[in-house]
Amino acid sequence: MLSILIAVYNEQECLADVITELFTVLAGMDMASEVVAINDGSTDGSLDILNGLKGQYPTLRVLSLNPHSGQSAAFGVGFRRAKGDVLITIDADGQNDPADIPTLMGHMQACDACCGYRADRQDTFSRRLGGKLANGVRNALLGEDIIDTGCSLKAFKADFVRDVTMWDGMHRFLLSFVKMKGGVIKQIPVNHRRRQAGTSKYTNLGRLKTIVSDLRAVRWMQSRHRPFDVEES
Repeated sequence: MLSILIAVYNEQECLADVITELFTVLAGMDMASEVVAINDGSTDGSLDILNGLKGQYPTLRVLSLNPHSGQSAAFGVGFRRAKGDVLITIDADGQNDPADIPTLMGHMQACDACCGYRADRQDTFSRRLGGKLANGVRNALLGEDIIDTGCSLKAFKADFVRDVTMWDGMHRFLLSFVKMKGGVIKQIPVNHRRRQAGTSKYTNLGRLKTIVSDLRAVRWMQSRHRPFDVEES
């Protein structure tokens, strides 16, 4: 079974279109699926829109966090509550393209996590530059080669993320945790679209305030991690 996890925070202008597009793509896939929308303490009409869509889409599940707790907390709840064997994360702002979901799934036989990277990122120059610098620093400190950790469109085998403790900001390091568990990661280019409505919830300065401490924390986890197998005689 496939579970699509979508973290929602004040996206009433585009939310209905995103949910409708998701179910249109899923209808063309030959597998059982669900969409788990995690309303992260929205203060606009996002929750009402989601609840209104449940009658139209029976496999839409709506979970709510109170108060607003951040994208990591929202995805963490989704990881624990989702029913699928494969979990796909996606943004609620419409910039990720649901049409890429079948492509992600096509790679999951050969890997444990398939992450998209925005080959033609449709954001401002400052956001593109900030993302490139952040990815470079992250990879240098963690010894990784992740092209675009900021792209939310990722697929995971559930066993690799179900029990991850999602501290604030940890959604940016999910691939590091998969690697610590011995998982195989594949990166593929995905479509990226301009935001048509609403406003971004992140700024370069806001990310900079937390990225250094987050990197230190994950680097410490890497240094203390000891992989092993268990055999019973």
